Amino acid sequence: MKLSTTELYDLIKRILTANGCSEEVAEIVTQTVYTAEVSGTLSHGVFRLPGYVSSLRAGWVDGTATPIVHDRAPGVVVVDGNNGFSQVAQRAGRPLVMEKARANGVAALTIRNAHHFAALWPDLEPFGEQGLAAIGFVNTMSLVAPWGGSRKLLGTNPMAFAWPRHNRPPLLWDQASSIMAHGEVLMAAREGRQLPPDTGFDADGNPSTDPARVAEGALNTFGRHKGTAIALMVELLTAGLGGANFGFQDKGKDVPGARTFNGGMTILVIDPGRFDDHLIERAEDFFAVYAQLEGARLPGERRHGSRARADAEGVTIADAQYSALLELLPANEA
Repeated sequence: MKLSTTELYDLIKRILTANGCSEEVAEIVTQTVYTAEVSGTLSHGVFRLPGYVSSLRAGWVDGTATPIVHDRAPGVVVVDGNNGFSQVAQRAGRPLVMEKARANGVAALTIRNAHHFAALWPDLEPFGEQGLAAIGFVNTMSLVAPWGGSRKLLGTNPMAFAWPRHNRPPLLWDQASSIMAHGEVLMAAREGRQLPPDTGFDADGNPSTDPARVAEGALNTFGRHKGTAIALMVELLTAGLGGANFGFQDKGKDVPGARTFNGGMTILVIDPGRFDDHLIERAEDFFAVYAQLEGARLPGERRHGSRARADAEGVTIADAQYSALLELLPANEA
């Protein structure tokens, strides 16, 4: 099914509002899902909508929640998401943490009691677009075994980074601490693809390349013990620093239909101009040398190309997936 970008955006928003999101919340979450889809991050685009809807219908997440913003210190903003979506909490806290970063050079935003179910890089893009650098962390429900183990304890615990650039989109990267994103495992299961060796374990702790079995068991971290250390750091910088749930404290597993995780997020925001008046220009000199390396490309460049193609040509969604999306709407709206 071929959709224009406008048709895609409207469909996502209709699904969210039809399933309990207020207009404001639906607008914010739609932007996140839409951005991932048109940028080619398919494991976090419309593929995730059934999970959003399932959590909303289960009453596990509040689609009308209003976040509470706390100004805790000259460089600290804490937001209670009030059991809503993390992107809504971010939007509420973003102006204040930007103001603090520009005043102090560095500021931090932590979010607790909120559900993050998306790619992380779209959350940081607005900071880069405003001339700020940012590094963000999110913890998730336990899905990953620490290196040397075979039972899940850590989350996939992604991290992302944004760097502002002159007259072009910010540099962005986003990666999980696990050997692959959980969404990629779910997509492999849906498409009947096997996973590479050493991806993870089944529920009994046996190594497996079957994505359905790994989804029930545990993923490995990337880089062996190095990924485990990073996943542990993310857990502490989110749930620890922000007072949110650790992955093993996930209560969603006891709620039929719950698919999202009520956890934590931390974003460190940096104003490069406070460190060096010419830092952005110097970084561009570095990027120019980087671009001369044969075969090398800066992180995020492929996403920019995908967006341009989507704007020009529209977005193709498999017929079966499109039909499944329509089933998320009331019968009179499908």
